[in-house]
Amino acid sequence: MITIVDSGGTNIASIKFALKRLGVEARLSHNAEVIKKSSHVILPGVGSAATAMDRLKKYKLINTLQSLKQPVLGICLGMQLLFDFSEEGNVECLKLIPGKIKKLSKKNKLSMPHIGWNTFEIIKKNQLLKNITDNSYAYFVHSFSAPTTEHTAAITHYGKAFSAIIQYKNFFGTQFHPERSSEIGAMILQNFLET
Repeated sequence: MITIVDSGGTNIASIKFALKRLGVEARLSHNAEVIKKSSHVILPGVGSAATAMDRLKKYKLINTLQSLKQPVLGICLGMQLLFDFSEEGNVECLKLIPGKIKKLSKKNKLSMPHIGWNTFEIIKKNQLLKNITDNSYAYFVHSFSAPTTEHTAAITHYGKAFSAIIQYKNFFGTQFHPERSSEIGAMILQNFLET
């Protein structure tokens, strides 16, 4: 059973459709017991870190998410919530991965937010990247980014390098939207489901 955490992200419908195209039904829930019993958990996110964390606190899901042993995939904001802290609203996050989420730099007169197709560079193989080639394109929409750390599997450049894919134990994350990233995104979701 695949569960999408009801964290208020606006990309939930597109994630469900992307999974359905892979022949998988997923349910949306904020029930801790449902989430704990799931084979795979997806933490979506389009919106602000402070709002998403408030929603997770409201449903008393912080400890639940921190204690999960099954594969967990954070998408976009969902990935950022896995880190210690976000400058977006100056909020403490789930503290599963060390690091601070920071606003993307406007130097080089880059437009904000970072929207559209961009490549990612693989720096460490992991399950999400099975059969994925280096410099593949994915679809990004974000104004904040995660640092590159020992848990970074792929990086993207937009003004500076930042984590595009991360993994720490059973926690995975993509800064981009696999549900909107065509064949590459579908492969990444399939790889996650096979974890």
